[in-house]
Amino acid sequence: MSAVKYDLIVLGSGPAGQRAAVAAAKMNKRVVVVEARSVVGGVCINTGTIPSKTMREAVLHLSGYNYRNIYGMNYRVKEKITMSDLAFRVQAVIKTEIDVTEAQLSRNGIDIVHGIARFIDPHQVRVEGPQAEITLEAGSIIIAVGTKPASTPKVPINGRTIINSDQILGLESLPYSLIVVGGGVIGVEYTCMFAVLGVRVTLIEKRNRLLDFADQEIIETLSYHLRDSRVTLRLGEEVESVEELPLGAVAANLESKKRVSGDALLYAVGRQGNVDDLNLAAAGLAADSRGRIAVDEHYMTNVDHIFAVGDVVGFPSLASVSMEQGRIAAARAFDHAATSNPSFYPYGIYTIPEISFIGKTEEQLTDEDVPYEVGMAYYREVARGQIRGDTTGRLKLIFHRETRKVLGVHIIGEGASELVHIGQAVMTLNGDLNYFIDTVFNYPTLAECYKVAAFNGLGRLLRYQTQ
Repeated sequence: MSAVKYDLIVLGSGPAGQRAAVAAAKMNKRVVVVEARSVVGGVCINTGTIPSKTMREAVLHLSGYNYRNIYGMNYRVKEKITMSDLAFRVQAVIKTEIDVTEAQLSRNGIDIVHGIARFIDPHQVRVEGPQAEITLEAGSIIIAVGTKPASTPKVPINGRTIINSDQILGLESLPYSLIVVGGGVIGVEYTCMFAVLGVRVTLIEKRNRLLDFADQEIIETLSYHLRDSRVTLRLGEEVESVEELPLGAVAANLESKKRVSGDALLYAVGRQGNVDDLNLAAAGLAADSRGRIAVDEHYMTNVDHIFAVGDVVGFPSLASVSMEQGRIAAARAFDHAATSNPSFYPYGIYTIPEISFIGKTEEQLTDEDVPYEVGMAYYREVARGQIRGDTTGRLKLIFHRETRKVLGVHIIGEGASELVHIGQAVMTLNGDLNYFIDTVFNYPTLAECYKVAAFNGLGRLLRYQTQ
């Protein structure tokens, strides 16, 4: 059977693959997207970002969490929250997002083939689907197959009481107690959600701090919130084995000989590149032990017409960054100019309260011997914080002590992932502290925190200069 020819084959329809396909289609290229699932959207829409953030929103609403400071700690919108309550909202959003993605691909004239893709050679891919088999050929190929939850023999996933992050909504009922293994983004986000619902959570992480790529002061604030929500943090601990107990309980045995028991266990220690079925060797490619494909700054692999983007290339594994990688790879594949500056990519961590940041942390600047100063604003200092009932949030501005150029913005509190974009715009345009000093913000808003933090930082600077 002869191959069907395209200009570009995109393997995967998640944020990276979708954006790459659309970018190429707008260059008038003939594009096909291969998706292993029966629906488009990849991990992001079906099991990852969209479900978890929708679940978080449902948790916040039904629990009344955001209004407890106003109406009291016993305030709840729904007294007995069930897993089906959460799943109801999640499934509705997933369906809509799938429809939107399909419409966008169709509107741009992009073909979709469902099935498992396997390289025949560097230019040809064989797709085995539920209805038929087809061979595709293209001058350029973009690999955007995403990741799957990592597994280990130490943790026997059973899909009922011992689960991974893709199986959260499969829990039959809300557990009284939950063990979370892994203090990365996924583990911490779900820890926060279940803790807000009143579940007794024990979080086990082998490193001595959570989320070590984020600003230490912000993470210390998050850790305080977790402990205040009755979360037990077992930091510097590693799981030796997990076993099912009678009556459906679970126990995690730690290497330190501690034993942690609970009604369910979530294993969230990293993710693995979804490359097992690709037959990368036939294309002249290889993945590392975690299934990641090495790329250069333009997301080109060691085969010059094959690119890899999204979570399959590793850190930072953010949907927003994956979209940008897809756009850049598509442009490079067809010799179009595309520029982007990774140092200005924002990070959003949807914990409760949420965290967002851009630029350097204090720890990084200290290691680099950069002279900096900090300005801090607390949500409780601005009227909007009092109105919203969030009096614990804070915004940290880091700026160069001599030039006053903004070097980093770090926020914890509701709305952080939206608020960070003001700092992003100023940093992208090479702005300094004076922008916030001279700018008038709407009142009352959380954006005022930028002005408060700028004045706080300026005050520290002037005190320093007069000493």
